[in-house]
Amino acid sequence: MSTGVAEAADQTYSTGRLSGGLLRLATCGSVDDGKSTLVGRLLYDTKSVLADQAAAIEEVSRRRGQDGPDLALLTDGLRAEREQGITIDVAYRYFATPRRRFILADTPGHVQYTRNMVTGASTADLAVILVDARKGVVAQTMRHCAIAALLRVPHVVLAVNKMDAVDYRESTFTEIVDEFTERARELGIAEVTAIPMSALAGDNVVEPSTRMDWYGGDTLLSHLENVPLGADPIGMPLRLPVQYVIRQPSGDRRTVDRWLAGQLASGLLRVGDPVAVQPSGATSTVAGLSVLGRETDSVWAPQSVAVRLADDIDISRGDMLTAGPAPQVLRHISANVCHLHDRPLRARQRVLLKHTTRTVPAVVDRIDHGMDVTDGRRLPCQDGLFANDIGGVQIRTAEPLAVDDYLENRRTGSFLLIDPQDGATLAAGMVLQPQRAG
Repeated sequence: MSTGVAEAADQTYSTGRLSGGLLRLATCGSVDDGKSTLVGRLLYDTKSVLADQAAAIEEVSRRRGQDGPDLALLTDGLRAEREQGITIDVAYRYFATPRRRFILADTPGHVQYTRNMVTGASTADLAVILVDARKGVVAQTMRHCAIAALLRVPHVVLAVNKMDAVDYRESTFTEIVDEFTERARELGIAEVTAIPMSALAGDNVVEPSTRMDWYGGDTLLSHLENVPLGADPIGMPLRLPVQYVIRQPSGDRRTVDRWLAGQLASGLLRVGDPVAVQPSGATSTVAGLSVLGRETDSVWAPQSVAVRLADDIDISRGDMLTAGPAPQVLRHISANVCHLHDRPLRARQRVLLKHTTRTVPAVVDRIDHGMDVTDGRRLPCQDGLFANDIGGVQIRTAEPLAVDDYLENRRTGSFLLIDPQDGATLAAGMVLQPQRAG
């Protein structure tokens, strides 16, 4: 690919991001706050539902004796969810408008499924936290708010739902917003966008409400279409975890080229750029780039690419190509973890730590504290972390890892803890201000 074409592709990509791009969002809140109905309303009113799917939902709703379609059925995909009328697993849905594309994760509201919210919000650019206008802010509301703060979700929307059940009173909305924003600020969330709505009636979801003339803000969809996408991964330091090493004959067929394949976690890379290989620290320059089997002059996050270096360096899966401010190369890691498994996580437990494409043996040296997820307070931790618990840990790895602070790079600042016996995922972790081990 010529330099001019590559520059044109780069410009098209950037323009596409500015004109809309892809927004990842997660809906969360307490039980019966109307999350699934809200998602169904978004899909239904944006004409993102196939005709036969809409007909099936309407038929099921009629058999249940309901006057209109039960929009929650559009997201409650598991049989147990439909029978119980609750959300158990994270339901992912894709929809689009002329302005933007969306990937939405509808997360569970029950306390025992709080860990599923971690999964749904871990890659989200925006969290929609629902509150039932009749109940106000409850403990589970603040659990989800604390997790959104911990995961550093860039934008938070407070959706005060079921306003039709409180006669669309402005005073009710104001009281809920004041309480939530004050407590969210204590958790480190500086800005909250609050929207009064009724997902069941369609007020302020896609179409503006005619029953709340006291509200002059955006509908939920309008806000989703216009909210900034957050940090552009192209402008961040280069991070390319190597997933696979490809060997293929060179152009003269007498030698073999080594291509390093992986997905760019962040940054922009061009032919001729200097790079460093972590954790070894070896350096080289980029001699070739390939995307989908075609050579090009430049690539950018989050593309999947293959890179050929000018020097023959010992590189394998799990190594990382970097440029700009280097990540810390550590064997001792401080982190916050969200425990996901029914088996507890205890001090001195042996685990596998999976960071990007690298998996190494590790030991949980100690568990520093637990966290009260309703208000973010630190709690003493004696017996370990249990399902849905959040806490601070110290981890020692058998091999050095190149890590970033989670605040600076969510991709290279996060990891998983895995049970070495059966491969079960135990916890999701976020690196805290890495410092070089002494």
